[in-house]
Amino acid sequence: MISFPLKLMDSPHTILHSDLMPPLIPFKIGQPKKQIVPKTVEKDFEREYGKLQQLEDQTKKLQKDMKKSTDADLAMSKSAVKISCDLLSNPLCEQDPKFLEMVTALDTAMKRMDSFNQEKVNQIQKTVIEPLKKFSGVFPSLNMAVKRREQTLQDYKRLQSKVEKYEEKDKTGPILAKLHQAREELRPVKEDFEAKNKQLLEEMPKFYSSRIDYFKPSFESLIRAQVVYYTEMYKIFGDLTEQLDEPGPTDEEREKENEAKLNELRALSIVADD
Repeated sequence: MISFPLKLMDSPHTILHSDLMPPLIPFKIGQPKKQIVPKTVEKDFEREYGKLQQLEDQTKKLQKDMKKSTDADLAMSKSAVKISCDLLSNPLCEQDPKFLEMVTALDTAMKRMDSFNQEKVNQIQKTVIEPLKKFSGVFPSLNMAVKRREQTLQDYKRLQSKVEKYEEKDKTGPILAKLHQAREELRPVKEDFEAKNKQLLEEMPKFYSSRIDYFKPSFESLIRAQVVYYTEMYKIFGDLTEQLDEPGPTDEEREKENEAKLNELRALSIVADD
């Protein structure tokens, strides 16, 4: 029996190529004249396994990208909190009560943002990243089942070639005995290969198709987590806007003001060019 657990796919949050499976290159053995696996069957097998290899690659890439995204989200909100804390400890705030009030409001908003961001990342980790990781964990068993099928196929070809060799010889007593023995060796290997091949051809398409039902809850959860987060961000920054009710200067006005102050600083002797 194939060991990869297809039943795992029945759970909504249990599991979504890898190079574990080497290229299916026949061993250097005598090749039988008889076509033991129809070309159409072999093409079907290669197609279905190729789809699963691609699915494995995509799953691992998605898991990696999701982890990078959540790490970046956390780094962003932590940096925002640090900036507001640094501003609070800046001597400028001690000298300007109005500016201190603005920075305090900003610090509160950034800490709220960081808290909601952490909740969002925890939910994504639980409902998206972990299911992706569990799904990826199924593929080594699948690849091993394919590898065992390939090994059995090589044994099948070797023994079929051996049978053909004795069938082509003169039917003397010793040759007939060897032919009988070769056929007896071939029979269980042939049955084993056919069973492995049949099961893989039946179960690989089922495994591939089940990915949709498995991952749909995860991606729905991802979307909801983002909606909740950005809804809260709208509220947080809305509250912050209300606290900063006085209209500020335009970007152009601020740029001119900064340039004027910078020119004043440049005029000081301590920063004057030699």
